[in-house]
Amino acid sequence: MATVLYHLGRVSFRWRWFVTLLWVAVLGAAGFAASKAPAAADGGFTMPGIESQKAFDLLEQRFPGSAADAASARIVFVAPSGEKVTATENRKAIEHLVDEAADGTQVAGAVDPFQAKAVSKDGTTAYATVSFKTGADDLTDVSKKHLEHAIDGARDAGLTVEVGGDALATQPSAGGSAEVVGIAVAALVLLITFGSMAAAGLPLLTAILGVGLSMAGIMAVSQAFGLSDSTGTLATMLGLACGIDYALFVVSRYREERAKGHTPREAAGLAAGTAGSAVVFAGLTVVIALAGLSVVGIPLLTKMGLAAAAAVLVAVLVCLTLVPAVLGFWPNAVLSRGARRNSRRYRKKQRTEDNGGSRWARIVVRHPLPVLLLGVVGLGAVATPVLDLQLGMPGDEAKSTSTTERRAYDALAEGFGPGFNGPLTIVVDAQGSADPKAAVATIAKDVQATAGVVSVSPARFNSAGDTAVFSAVPSTAPTDEKTKDLVTAIRDERPGIESKAGASFEVSGKTALNIDVAEKVQASLMPYLAVVVGLAIVLLLVVFRSLLVPVKAAFGFLLSVLAALGSVVLVFQQGHGADLLGVESTGPIMSMMPIFLVGIVFGLAMDYEVFLISRVRESYVHGDAAKTAIVSGFRHSARVVVAAALIMTAVFSGFIGAGESMIKMIGFGLAIAVLFDAFVVRMAIVPAVLSLLGDKAWYLPRWLDRLLPDIDVEGEKLSRKVLAPTGPAADPDDRTLTEPLPIR
Repeated sequence: MATVLYHLGRVSFRWRWFVTLLWVAVLGAAGFAASKAPAAADGGFTMPGIESQKAFDLLEQRFPGSAADAASARIVFVAPSGEKVTATENRKAIEHLVDEAADGTQVAGAVDPFQAKAVSKDGTTAYATVSFKTGADDLTDVSKKHLEHAIDGARDAGLTVEVGGDALATQPSAGGSAEVVGIAVAALVLLITFGSMAAAGLPLLTAILGVGLSMAGIMAVSQAFGLSDSTGTLATMLGLACGIDYALFVVSRYREERAKGHTPREAAGLAAGTAGSAVVFAGLTVVIALAGLSVVGIPLLTKMGLAAAAAVLVAVLVCLTLVPAVLGFWPNAVLSRGARRNSRRYRKKQRTEDNGGSRWARIVVRHPLPVLLLGVVGLGAVATPVLDLQLGMPGDEAKSTSTTERRAYDALAEGFGPGFNGPLTIVVDAQGSADPKAAVATIAKDVQATAGVVSVSPARFNSAGDTAVFSAVPSTAPTDEKTKDLVTAIRDERPGIESKAGASFEVSGKTALNIDVAEKVQASLMPYLAVVVGLAIVLLLVVFRSLLVPVKAAFGFLLSVLAALGSVVLVFQQGHGADLLGVESTGPIMSMMPIFLVGIVFGLAMDYEVFLISRVRESYVHGDAAKTAIVSGFRHSARVVVAAALIMTAVFSGFIGAGESMIKMIGFGLAIAVLFDAFVVRMAIVPAVLSLLGDKAWYLPRWLDRLLPDIDVEGEKLSRKVLAPTGPAADPDDRTLTEPLPIR
């Protein structure tokens, strides 16, 4: 493989105009296709195989015209201090709002709180529910402004009015200025690492082009594959992060080969053949992790994973072809100032065997056991809070108090009790029952008698009279563990209730849905880990031709992920340090968080593993002793891996500045996971384990060695084919560093 990529790098460098124009043409074609493609309809969130989804499907079937996922707005009224909402003027203002809201073109109905008895016992709080005919994403600006105008009228009358539901929900920001700061930090790290504006800008430029192409492609096929707007979020994040990292490694290797005296074209070929080989297999590990999300069985996650995997593949292709082509335009500009001038200080630095990476590696090699124990015990201690992990789907209670949704949540909890914000929806299927109304009444009576249920609403039947739906209000908050126990208790009692009533029922609603999703994700986590880690171990076995190195890589990854998840629990569930991140309320960890951490961090961790260990193995294959190879490998790769990790951390940290708690959680979790994996696992635990194993780290049985394909990721065959650098060449593309070079 190294030889093939070597020739690809040389061809891309030589035919730089053709390669660059080809990528620009592909980008233009994808952009044109995206502009002409119709917008994809939002298919909503579905979770096949869980009870809540079955209930939603039954509602859509038996209640045609009233989709289970239709938008709604719960308008909460709080009377001025010392007054009640039932006072004449307050009541008049509320009724006027309900009448005006009901006139909206997309409104299915608006319920008067006084007719529906939606007034708190103390008379200070009431709520009205406005239901729409379409989903929240399909609401027009006219419909939203109409409802907002009605709400403003009630506020002008002196009432405190807050709005929950999804009709007017505040759209979460992705990070705002903090994200811009994160990208700026990434650019600064590149500049410090390379000491050249051109070298720092090239990875950013090629990564942005790759992300633009990926997003245009996703938009072009969004309708055909049913991709929602959120599908491209993960693709953008990973496409940008991986694109920068991959280009960073190739440019770094190019500079290294130039320092050895190779001509620009030869250096580009060698960089593509060696670092490019590592890029290919690092990219494949990321693709495996992302494509493996399909194992979870959540259509949204599957689509997000496949779209992000496609973005990573584009990043790999851009790195292998466009990066060498751009280097062909400015072969010397990416070098440091000292290299371009061929200064005495630069030549002296090149002759120096030591740098920060090699010095650190020597420390670890001399004291491997203490470093290993310290790293493992430290990460284990940080991972301890995982034992208290509670999964859920934080709702309005996790939003900032500056949002009207959070204030509406708090007002309802205070006026009607904590469980009012998470009612359970009971869907009764009475088809075949001799007396459907009596069957529904029996089920409602038994559900209300269940410990933990405060009240049950009147049942609403469909036009055929064979299906009914009613709500059961728990005594505890939606994210409380007691609410989960209540849902389990009702479902456990179901066989007896159904036998007595002669009809079946399902427990659904947002609260039950969140509980079901959390349980399904937990059940899918181990199969997902087994598939992803198993495939990656096989891939790394082929790359490194070793039994122990892939296993060590997998265990190190598990340590870093558990430590990152423990940190998330510590901050977002237990509240330690939450104020520093602007987290206003704590609660269960988002159900998807473990899957996101495992999938994304696994791919990135294997990136660092491949880039770092490939240089160690390269030195070992070329004749260095096992411990010497560790020092040599770190001398060449540690600085670049550290820079890549800092860039990734900076990009992810931008999400911590978001106003949405869940986005903060994702940003924090990914950033801390990268830090743990890069600096504790890859920089400390990995060299310590390699030092303790010695030559055994690279052991591979002969029979297995014969079975595995020889891909030559370390470029051993390539080094035998490529001639040593000679004097200056006549071709400008082949000038060496034997004299000061102008910037091109």
